[in-house]
Amino acid sequence: MRSCFAVLAVAALGAACQPQPKPLELPRVIRDTVAVRDPDQDKRIARLELQLLARDAQIEDLQTKLDDTRAEVVRAMAKLQSGASRAQAASAMAEAEVALQTMRSGAQADPPEAAEITRFVRLAATEFDKANYGGSLYLANQAKTLATSYRGRLAVGGRDAARPGEIPFAVPLKLLTTTRGNVRGGPGTGFPIVFAADSGTTLTGYSYADEWIRISDDTGRGGWIFRTLVARP
Repeated sequence: MRSCFAVLAVAALGAACQPQPKPLELPRVIRDTVAVRDPDQDKRIARLELQLLARDAQIEDLQTKLDDTRAEVVRAMAKLQSGASRAQAASAMAEAEVALQTMRSGAQADPPEAAEITRFVRLAATEFDKANYGGSLYLANQAKTLATSYRGRLAVGGRDAARPGEIPFAVPLKLLTTTRGNVRGGPGTGFPIVFAADSGTTLTGYSYADEWIRISDDTGRGGWIFRTLVARP
């Protein structure tokens, strides 16, 4: 019996000492994504980026010239002692201030026109204190013009329709449709179509967001139209 146990023990020990077969290794699959770039597309993108930089520089230059022209008009009025009276300037400033406060009342954030209107009101007050009533009246009227643009934008969209990134035009723009196109309820193709504008339709543009322009037509209908569908008359 002991010899049988000895034989079994030796057999077990021999089996344990034998090399075990290695587990089967599956081939590794390596997935790598290779971006294929189109050289022509890269060149077009680069040209567009340069054109945007050039356009930004032009806009900044024009804005500077516009501010300089306004300042020159105000200085000229101070020298000429124009016929504008203290009462006229004070009335225009009050109207601009009321328009600004009305614009801000009930709004969660200042409308995009508010900052520029505030600047004009402050400049008008400065000229008023200098007894330059003509210059003060001119600046107050600039503020009122922006307020009118704001009211026109509200008329076609409603108070809560201001879009993120929406930028108002300095003054309402006359536009003309170059082809038949859809006017939508918001700045994007995901918004419902409000109406279709035929080619040659006269529109008024109030602001823009990305490549969409907020407009109204002669009947008072409003919405958003893609920029390639309109041009200046």
